[in-house]
Amino acid sequence: MIKVAVLGYGTVGSGVVEVIEKNKELINKRSAAELEVKYILDLRDFPGDPYESKLVHDVNIIMEDEEISIVCETMGGVGAAYKFTKMALESGKSVCTSNKELVAKYGPELLQIAKAHSCNYLFEASVGGGIPIIRPINTALTAEKIEAITGILNGTTNYILSKMEKEGADFEDVLKEAQEKGYAERNPEADVEGHDACRKIAILSSLMLGKTVDSEKIYTEGITKITAADFVYAKAMGRSIKLFGMSRNTENETWAMVSPFMISNENPLYMVSGVFNAICVRGNMLGDSMYYGRGAGKLPTASAVVGDVVDCARNQGKTLPCLWDAEEAVLSDIGEVERSFFIRVKADALDDVKAAFPGGEVIAVDGRAEDKGYVTVALKEKEFAAKCEALGDAVLNRIRMGE
Repeated sequence: MIKVAVLGYGTVGSGVVEVIEKNKELINKRSAAELEVKYILDLRDFPGDPYESKLVHDVNIIMEDEEISIVCETMGGVGAAYKFTKMALESGKSVCTSNKELVAKYGPELLQIAKAHSCNYLFEASVGGGIPIIRPINTALTAEKIEAITGILNGTTNYILSKMEKEGADFEDVLKEAQEKGYAERNPEADVEGHDACRKIAILSSLMLGKTVDSEKIYTEGITKITAADFVYAKAMGRSIKLFGMSRNTENETWAMVSPFMISNENPLYMVSGVFNAICVRGNMLGDSMYYGRGAGKLPTASAVVGDVVDCARNQGKTLPCLWDAEEAVLSDIGEVERSFFIRVKADALDDVKAAFPGGEVIAVDGRAEDKGYVTVALKEKEFAAKCEALGDAVLNRIRMGE
């Protein structure tokens, strides 16, 4: 029998216990061993909970118990979660986690500790919730040179943008509704400012390159400046607005970023709406493949954690390969990347914008007298930024154009 401990009995942690218990027979068959949750660590008490007898408040009980071979870290953050993860790995206990912040910051170190102690540090649930993406990159796509990853990596922002598009509503109104429904946190900064998506694309980019991509060095822009008016123009062009985490690895450039993009209806990510996530991976031999599903939530995320538990159970005493070195990847200057931009400008400034960005296209929308839309030809990001700054408050908003 393989004994498991769960650190943190919040949304995901309770989901992990539920998945293991509800699917016990199937999980045991796939693990080729019987799994049992022996301990649940939390500072709180849960009187009346069906698993109350498994609750402990002292992490040392878990770390000193030689029967525990797999630990599920679902605490979040990089304080106690980091400390406890190191303790577990150094004790030869495999760790499965949904903690993208911890993985993005300490992934290579924790992978090395796991290797040194013949156990595993697995983090499928850290990106895309229940969507399988880490495992495909580490296994199914090992024959590929991955050239690009583009993803809708945050369900909260995708829900907000989808509602704004469908209902013509403003950002603040939809955010409030998302908070009331539990899709957005009371403090939504990590989601709406793009920090959550940034950590996830940092993890995916690190796996793509085999080196560490520092999330703090990734250009990150959220959705707080997107308005209902921007969607009016997007609709006129047959486009939608999505928050993308993107990375590229070609002979000429290696970069990563998080930003809203205005994409065409031919883009496979165009139809991804609501709280769903999707990730497109481009390999040099396979071409494009896409991974779609629920990117967050109790049971989808817990399912991914338990999938890692099964892998650990199958590979007791063996470290699964994961190409992610501590060496930091050198990223290209995002200012050198060329692309076209959509600009929404004051109506009386259109001539100035056309002069600053010659050769572009005016986007006309009936009934809008206060602003105009304009799509530039492709130019470097730094050149676009400099010209926009010179135009001052004539520019009401700008959004990168995608495929």
